[in-house]
Amino acid sequence: MKKTTLIIILVSVSVFLYFAILFPLTLRNLRPKIGVVKIQGGIYSSEQYVNWIKKLKENSQVKGILLVVNSPGGGVVASDEIYNALMDFKKTGRPLVAYFGSVAASGGYYVGCAADVIVSNPNTITGSIGVIAEFPVVKNLLKKIGVDFIVIKSRDKKDLGSPWREMTREEKKIIKSLIDETYQNFLKIVSESRNIPMDSLYKIADGRIFSGRQALKYGLVDTLGTIDTAIEILKQKAKIKGKPVLVEPRKRLSLLSLITGEETKISDIKLDYRMVLP
Repeated sequence: MKKTTLIIILVSVSVFLYFAILFPLTLRNLRPKIGVVKIQGGIYSSEQYVNWIKKLKENSQVKGILLVVNSPGGGVVASDEIYNALMDFKKTGRPLVAYFGSVAASGGYYVGCAADVIVSNPNTITGSIGVIAEFPVVKNLLKKIGVDFIVIKSRDKKDLGSPWREMTREEKKIIKSLIDETYQNFLKIVSESRNIPMDSLYKIADGRIFSGRQALKYGLVDTLGTIDTAIEILKQKAKIKGKPVLVEPRKRLSLLSLITGEETKISDIKLDYRMVLP
């Protein structure tokens, strides 16, 4: 009799646990999923973003991507790699909708150009379409404190951009040619994705920033709204009925992220897609 009672109790507990824990999880797994890609802070490393986008692409349960941008931009290569990963996802035929938060400028805007639809907060700071390279020169400061440098190099251009000396006119032309080439690629991406003629785009793509309202006027975004607006548009495009599950990557904390609040790699960036504020 005691054995029978124990079995009944165990079965009852198992049934309770199933309906309390496992059954809701089963229902959740059956609901359509939207992959969330959040571009936060400076864009100086693409690895985590690209790997996550690839996982979303390989998951057939993910019906589309919600791209949330809160970034002033960053490195040219990192921005381009994230953009290309998003474009690769779109080859599957699944939709991609972007939401611009506080800032979606320069490299942040570049990445956003992969979206089928861009939703911007009215007060978002966006635009800043351009490329910048900065090279500090500290030779006068070092001279004041009595520090000098001896540089031995194979050819005269090997230390181009060195902070220990001024750039020559020829060296500035070399850097400018790189900037111009990268800038033309940026313009091409924006022109094609936003369907803006190059001559019209060139008039506003001088590095200036726009509010969300101004960006809408120039065709840089599609509509104004909130992140919920973006989700609703994505649901319509993906033909999702009901409430979807928003899938985000698990966060891995590093010492750098704990100190700075951002998960980025420290690197020497020469060319940047980024907004520069005084």
